Parts: sequence; structure tokens; C-alpha cells
Amino acid sequence: MARRFTVAQDLLADLLDRFEAGTAAPIAYPDDFPSIAVADAFEKAIQKAESDGAVEIGRGRGSHRDSIKHVRLADPLPLYRLLGRQPAATLADQAIRQATDGLILDPALAAAASAIGDVWRKAKSWQNLEPEHARKLRTALVLAQTILEGKHLHADYRTFSRRITGDSKALERIENAVVKLVASAREMPELPPQARPREVLRAIGLERFAPPLLIGGCISIDRGGLPDPLPAYVGIPPADAGRLRFPTPPQHLLTIENYASFNRHVIEADPNRLGITVYVGGYPSLGTQDALRVIVGALPPETPIYHWSDIDPDGTWIFRTVERAVGRRVRPHLMTPELAQELGTPPEKLTPLPPCPPESGIGELVEYLGRPGASTLEQEELDPELPVYSPDRAPC
Repeated sequence: MARRFTVAQDLLADLLDRFEAGTAAPIAYPDDFPSIAVADAFEKAIQKAESDGAVEIGRGRGSHRDSIKHVRLADPLPLYRLLGRQPAATLADQAIRQATDGLILDPALAAAASAIGDVWRKAKSWQNLEPEHARKLRTALVLAQTILEGKHLHADYRTFSRRITGDSKALERIENAVVKLVASAREMPELPPQARPREVLRAIGLERFAPPLLIGGCISIDRGGLPDPLPAYVGIPPADAGRLRFPTPPQHLLTIENYASFNRHVIEADPNRLGITVYVGGYPSLGTQDALRVIVGALPPETPIYHWSDIDPDGTWIFRTVERAVGRRVRPHLMTPELAQELGTPPEKLTPLPPCPPESGIGELVEYLGRPGASTLEQEELDPELPVYSPDRAPC
């Protein structure tokens, strides 16, 4: 669509904007003027730009030969001077120097900063940051570098942010930028490209508020006795998973993504505490992953392990994260192509699926979801049930 203007400065600024975005000789057009005075002011300003060598004026023919038909950028340098504006490349270079001066950055982070400069040179924003936000980019680089050095572990969002920047809310304001920078320097195969920044930071060990690990089953803490009656589940700090004891070998271990499904399962499907049930809270945080590894290490090696998530790409990514965390084969629970085909609906948009080795328990579902016409299903649509049923097994 042709760009039309009644104010000369707006037209000239637009020519520079498009030049900086990559158009070699952009053209803009006058619009219908509301008055003769506005038209005269427009023409006078455009003629001044032409006399300075900044633009070329295209005029009409015949009776319209005195009218401006279009305006083409001829030379950006005099136009910058005329508008009192600095080139985007100059602003970008100044901002990147301000953001990186004196910092010792991982080579990948330094390369990412340089790439951001390339974006700014085209007068575009990066993660809602522009050259005037150089100080915010510097803060994001400092936070990302600290994360790459592993100094974020065992800290919550605000404590980490305060220790590194002096501002407890700095990370929350620029978490998108921080995650993009960290991802540019560190492979994170456990998370899909569309994962939200908060999920990414949780998965690598930084949580806004670390939630307790919710676990149901026949358990005790240290060597203490079991409460009577047993609660449906208990919550403990993930770091205390090593204090868990299992007086009766569990029939299975089941991890569950969804909070409602977790509650329904421990209350409705497993009231006798035949298995161990753990709520992972979506994409498991690093603390939850470590806790799962400890729990699995304390169980008999023959104990089957299951995971229950939505039947969709996100669910398969979460499954793979659990599978990687425990280092053992995990079996899908209520996550089959047959259930999706019978009860599910086609997704509104296609999202990436995780790379899946042949030995993964979720391979069949990943293959199904990659087919045209595959359906997805939220786990809340299903009633909970035990993954393994032993009618003669004694309750806890």
C-alpha cells in the first residue's frame, strides 16, 4: 500500500525509517491536503529537502505538472542533517558499546550482543529493546552471564536479581531478553522453542518462588512414623527428597503435569496409596528434576515409572524432561494415540515436537502427533486411573 502524508516531516522521517530497514530508495506520496495552507507548507518543506540533495521530487504531467506526485529518497546523509536525526547505525553502535563496555562475556553472549546491534542498525527492536534501552540490555547481559556461570542455582528470582543487579525486580522486567541471551549460548533440548521464559528459567534452576514438591503415597520422613490417617499428599522442599522413606515398596511411580489431575488421582484413583504420585507442575523445575532423580534412586529398580500429561506437543516435551531427569525408561500413562483420536480435537496451530530417541517411551505418541490430522487432548478430560492394578496388593 502506498504511504501517503500531509506533513512533510512525517514523510521524510518515513523515508529514513524504510531506508534503515533495508529499502534502497524508498518512495512516499502526498495525501489529500485539508487546506491550501497545509499544502503550501508541505511543498515548501519538500522543496527544501530537494534543494539540499536529500530527495527527488516526482511531479505530475499536463495540468498537474506543478503538483508533487511522489518523493523519493536520494541521499540519506543530508536528510539526517535536515531532520536533526542520527543514523540508526550510529545509535546502534553507541548503544552496544554502552551495553558491553567493561563486561567479560561468554563468546556466545558477545556474539549475541553484536547480532542485537545488527538488528538495531535496521531501526528495529529486539525483545522490545531499542538503542535507548542500552542500560537494560547491559543488565540482561550481566544476568545471562551470571546464569551461564551457574551462580543462579538455589536462588529465587528476586534474591538472585537483587544480588546481581541491586534491583530485586530487574529480572522480571527483562526475563524475555535474559532467556534469549542464555539460549544463544546454551543448548536446552529439554524445552521446546515456544516455552515461556518463566518455564525456561525454572527448568535451568531459577524460580520466582520455589514451590514445594507435592507427593502422595505410602511415605514417611526420615524414620518417623506414619500419620494416621495418612494425608492425600504432603509438600516438602525439593531439596529434602532424600529424607523420604518408603515403608512399603510402591506398586509404581507416577508423575503428573496438571494440578487438578494430580489431586483427583491421589484422592479418587489411589486412596490406598498403592503407588507414589508426584506433581511436577508443568515443565519440571531443576529442583523438581533433582528430586525425581533422588526418589527413583531410592525405589526398587524394578518399580515401573509413568508420566501423565496432556496429549499434545507440550506434553511430550514434559515427558522427555521427566525421562531425562530420572535416567530410566518412563511409560506414558493415559497418553495414547487411540485416546487422542477418540476424544481429542485437532489443534489450532502446529507446534514443534521433541527429538525422540528410539528407546523413549513417548516415541509412539510423538510419531502420531507429527501426522497430518492428529488430534490433541487435555488430561483434565480424562478420569484418573491407576497405571497398574494389583487386586491382591495390600493398601498402605
